[in-house]
Amino acid sequence: MAISSGGDEGAFAAGLLVGWTQTGRRPRFEVVTGVSAGALIAPFAFLGPTYDRQLVAMWTRYSTRDLIIKKPLTAMFGGSALADTGPLADLIAHYVDRPFLDNTAAEYRKGRILLIGTTNLDAQRPVVWNMTQIAASRHPQAVTLFRQVILASASIPGIFPPVHIRVEAGGEPHEEMHVDGGTTQKVFIAPLQLRLHMLDPLYSAPPQFRIFVINNTRMTPEWEAPKDDSRAIAERSLRTLSKSQGAGDLIRLYLLAKRDGAEFNLALIPSNFRATSHEPFDRQYMRALFDVGFVQARAGYPWLPAPPEIMGTDPTAR
Repeated sequence: MAISSGGDEGAFAAGLLVGWTQTGRRPRFEVVTGVSAGALIAPFAFLGPTYDRQLVAMWTRYSTRDLIIKKPLTAMFGGSALADTGPLADLIAHYVDRPFLDNTAAEYRKGRILLIGTTNLDAQRPVVWNMTQIAASRHPQAVTLFRQVILASASIPGIFPPVHIRVEAGGEPHEEMHVDGGTTQKVFIAPLQLRLHMLDPLYSAPPQFRIFVINNTRMTPEWEAPKDDSRAIAERSLRTLSKSQGAGDLIRLYLLAKRDGAEFNLALIPSNFRATSHEPFDRQYMRALFDVGFVQARAGYPWLPAPPEIMGTDPTAR
């Protein structure tokens, strides 16, 4: 299971997972990955339906003022971001405690893995964190690091401040600057260099690989005439770039699945969902999108066998 970036559109994945539980057919995934908004969902999805209540709370009860503190003047005078994510960090800490890590570690001992992606700005590269190994380490800083990685993965550069994570390399301490994992990859399963059947020796019989991807972004082009000023043009261009990058990442996952004989399943926000978000965490918007995912999943979500670009049609226009 791979859960993509998408900001407040992560409510779609949360609703889909909770609705899926209602059908009684939600699988237990051997590997769960998350990026950005997906990083705020993946740990709860990994631990299964017993954590659905937390998903509902996180994606339907909070708004922008509950999660960030806007500080536009700070950025104007050389600060690192337009907002302070202290409240979001507190929310993560509320749900992610030592018992949460203990439950995660117990699943790691069963062979299951939870991975979260961030972007190391110092090195200009994606970093994949084995959250299950962190949880199982019993290191005194494990809880702090677990929380930092989730927050870093969701920290949109320039909007939210980066997360500085202390590491050790060659016996020397260093500090790395980590931001939104979606900066380098919107969604991931494994590096292309890894062939899934390299994992066959871990099983008593050759396994059947089934990949499920929940994409928290509307993939179809959305017409809008931006204002003729630099800020509006830059914002529109960045949104367009992000959407294009996301489409490319989906195709990459699809090609990985086809190469290795894996079943590919994709969930997308329907193109006929017309609500608009008016702030970074618009509670009314998130509730509406959560309901869309929930209703579709409870009715038996029609998973797509390929990305829209491969299918050549808009399969969500229904």
